[in-house]
Amino acid sequence: MNGTAIGILLFLLWDVLVHAVEPVEAALIEAAIDQSGTWARFAELAGTVVIGVVVGLMSLVYYDRWMAGRRTRAPANKFGPGAASAGELTGVRPPASVGDGRRLALMIAVGIGLHNFSEGLAIGQSAASGEISLALLLIIGFGLHNATEGFGIVAPLPTGQDRPGLGFLALLGLIGGGPTFVGTLIGQALVSDILSVGFLALAAGSILYVVMPLLRVAEKMGRRELLCWALLLGLFLGFATDFIIVAAGA
Repeated sequence: MNGTAIGILLFLLWDVLVHAVEPVEAALIEAAIDQSGTWARFAELAGTVVIGVVVGLMSLVYYDRWMAGRRTRAPANKFGPGAASAGELTGVRPPASVGDGRRLALMIAVGIGLHNFSEGLAIGQSAASGEISLALLLIIGFGLHNATEGFGIVAPLPTGQDRPGLGFLALLGLIGGGPTFVGTLIGQALVSDILSVGFLALAAGSILYVVMPLLRVAEKMGRRELLCWALLLGLFLGFATDFIIVAAGA
C-alpha cells in the first residue's frame, strides 16, 4: 500500500507539473517566437507556478515544524518523576505515531484536493464552452483516476485498534474529492489560466512534500524489492487512468 501510494503520488506530481507548465510554455512561444503575446504574460504565469510550488511545499514544511515544536514542549511524563504507569510497563506509549500518520494522511488529502480542484476547473470550463459530452467524459475519466488516489491517502494511516473510524475516512474523502465539485462550479462561472495554474502549482508543492515522509516510512519497513514493485504498480496505475482520460478526448 505504501509503495503503491508513492508511485501514484509520483505520477500525480509529474502530471500536475506538466499541466501547470503547459500554459507557461505557450505564453513563452507566443512572446518569443510568434510575437503574438507579451513577456509580461509569460512572467505572470511563470511567477504563479514558482509561487504556487513554493507555498505548497514550504507551508507544509513549516506547519510540520510547528507541530513538532508543540509535541516537544508537551510534558514528557504526566505521572511525575520516578512514577511508572501501566502503559510504560507494558510498552504502550501515547499514540504519537498515530497522530503523525493521520496528519500525513490529511496533508496528502489536501494536496490531492488541490489537484482535484484543477480537474474540476477543467470539467466546469468544458461545460461552460458548451462541450457537455466532453465534460461528461472528463467526469468518468477523472472518477477512475481519482479512485486510485485513495491508496495515497490511506497508506500512512495506522491499522489494528488505532485504526481511524469511518468518520475520519469520510472527512479525508471530502477533503480530497470535494474540491472537484467546487472547482466544477467555479470553472463553469470563471475561466482563468492563472487560477488553474496556481492551484496546480500548489498541488505539486504539497504532493512533493508528502512523498518524502512516505519514502522514509517505506525505507524503515525494509523489503526494498517489494517497495519497488509496488511503486511501479502505482506509477503504472496512474498512467493507465491518465490514458483513459486521453482516450476520452480530453
